[in-house]
Amino acid sequence: MSSIISDQPETHFKRVLGLPALVFFGLAYMVPLTVWTTYGLVTTETQGHLPLAYTVTTIAMLLTAYSYGRMVIAQPIAGSAYSYASKAFGRPLGFMVGWALLLDYIFLPMINYLVIGIYMNDYFPSTPEWMWVVIAVVLVTGLNILGIKLLANANLIFVAVQFVFIAVFAVMAIGHISGEVEVESWTAPFYDSGTELGLVFAGAAILALSFLGFDAVSTLSEETENPRRVIPRAIILCALVGGLVYIFQSYLGHLAFPDFGLFADNVDAASADVMTEIGEDFLNSFFTAAYVAGAFACAMASQASVSRILFAMGRDGSLPRPIFFRLHPRFRTPVTGNLLVGLFGLTALFISLATVSSMISFGALAAFSFVNLSVIKTYIFDQGRTSGADIVKYGVIPFLGFAFTIYLWTKLTGTAFEVGLGWLAAGFIYLLVLTRGFQKAPPAMYTGDEEDAERV
Repeated sequence: MSSIISDQPETHFKRVLGLPALVFFGLAYMVPLTVWTTYGLVTTETQGHLPLAYTVTTIAMLLTAYSYGRMVIAQPIAGSAYSYASKAFGRPLGFMVGWALLLDYIFLPMINYLVIGIYMNDYFPSTPEWMWVVIAVVLVTGLNILGIKLLANANLIFVAVQFVFIAVFAVMAIGHISGEVEVESWTAPFYDSGTELGLVFAGAAILALSFLGFDAVSTLSEETENPRRVIPRAIILCALVGGLVYIFQSYLGHLAFPDFGLFADNVDAASADVMTEIGEDFLNSFFTAAYVAGAFACAMASQASVSRILFAMGRDGSLPRPIFFRLHPRFRTPVTGNLLVGLFGLTALFISLATVSSMISFGALAAFSFVNLSVIKTYIFDQGRTSGADIVKYGVIPFLGFAFTIYLWTKLTGTAFEVGLGWLAAGFIYLLVLTRGFQKAPPAMYTGDEEDAERV
């Protein structure tokens, strides 16, 4: 393996990231304002209990975030769920997990390009939507190639803009509730006599796509100083802060605009209805500007993550090594992967938002499930940690995370399963070709020791 690495012009990332940069990266990926993307859809699905649905999803994601943190300690390399499952369960299954994870990573930038095009076209009706999509793809790809440090600084700005909006929204919403809305029940958005938990869990499954940021943080392990200590903290903070921000916004939105029945005819316009009700055109315009900034930041973060997963799969030989196992000699970024993801993002010019949205949670929840199982396999079975405390830390908690994610996975739509299973079938066929019908062993997995051996 070391001889293969030495033939490449540059294959090592720079360790330049600390805890603040990682948290902002994760939040940029999650988009603090993404609660408004599915606000109308999940509010109507849960019959006015979006905050409760977000609470359920947050609990499930915190359990999974804990498992990600345990796996980073055991295996601080790029590749995320793909690397963890490969090490725990073998290369073939790890490849399929990575393939499932690619589904949500590849399509998440496209959603953001679509949103940017839609909102900018609304602001500037004389300009075509496709123009904004192309501009966004070029800028995002260029920033990713220039370096992760530049990307981290840009994320700081875009996330700050969103939190400024959230602060303004909170002040105006509280003022609206205090002055113009008679609140019959302060707890109704979480629970009342009409709460149907089945609907709440169905809504919570949709909301899983809002939490991909903590998973994205794990892909930066090789660019982080002291990753075994810093990455687990960043992962938990991203899931916790993101979940609280989503719950907070949805709760205020429900109190300020309780008549969710008005969303039935056009769930996509629900955010505009709420903003206009609370702050008229000023708040709606501010929201649009902040949301576009958030979508741009999410596109940058998601493209950075998927390019690094492609790099990890190329390094292992799961994808063609000469194409994907390359870093830019100056910027130390996976330039080939970035260009490929950028080109794929241009399909946002003709694919629908509904189609893209239906697949993301399928891949995410499938990958999350195997990360939870990887903790049990790695620590309990492989390392033999069977004391009482270890059983709780490495057995009970990850199993609860697995149970939560699998249950939410079963609540996804039929379309999500049709597309998702089709994607997995294509990946399995490629795996058969790669291994010649499993007669040839998959390439050996990169473990991180190769870097140390080369530097000796």
